[in-house]
Amino acid sequence: MSGHVENKVENILNTIVDSIADSVPNQKSVRFSEEQNAVTAQMNKLFGRRKSIHNILGGGKSADVLLWRNKKISSSVLTGATAIWVLFEWLNYHFLTLLCLALVIGMLIQFLWSNASGMLSRSPSQVPRLVLPDELFMNIAVFICAEINQFLGFIQDVACGRNLKHFLMVVGSLSAAAVIGSWCNFMTLFYIGFVCAHTLPVIYEKYDDQIDDLVYNLIGQLQSQFSKFDKNVLRKIPKGNLKLKKND
Repeated sequence: MSGHVENKVENILNTIVDSIADSVPNQKSVRFSEEQNAVTAQMNKLFGRRKSIHNILGGGKSADVLLWRNKKISSSVLTGATAIWVLFEWLNYHFLTLLCLALVIGMLIQFLWSNASGMLSRSPSQVPRLVLPDELFMNIAVFICAEINQFLGFIQDVACGRNLKHFLMVVGSLSAAAVIGSWCNFMTLFYIGFVCAHTLPVIYEKYDDQIDDLVYNLIGQLQSQFSKFDKNVLRKIPKGNLKLKKND
């Protein structure tokens, strides 16, 4: 009799639980799965970034130029840089020669403007003058000085940090940069970096998922190779004891 009562109570409880489960809408599970997928996709972003490429680049006019928000301005900047590189590298012009030619052309334009306006009209028009603001050069100098000091501080921290892995990685990177620098001069390297800055961000913004997967696969392979190198080479290097032992 007691067993029959227990079975009846259990059946009633199961019916109540099933009815509650059926009454709950399935949207919660769908939303939960969507949120979980969104979190997973966010974690798979390159270097765990949570901001857009536009915000990472500063979010101002410079970011608009790098991401080709205005194609006319971006193409004009890239065309101007290409023209300068062609003049210096292909046509073998020197900076002083181009500067003097630009000054001569500017003086001729101002001379013709002032004289032609005086002959054609009784009231000559004012010739526009080019004046560079002082804040521009001050901001450029402060920015360059801050970047150089940050780089020097990083190099000295790695050199004095007693971390052999970081030290070898930085030395290897500088050696690779030295080898690349021996292939081409500073102007060509600067132009290559300028072109990459105007092409890679917009390409990554358009194909970020594919690039993230490729980079993570590459990083995984590099980590596996470095772990083998660490196990077979670095860990076999004897570590010297820096503490001096007192003689009894």
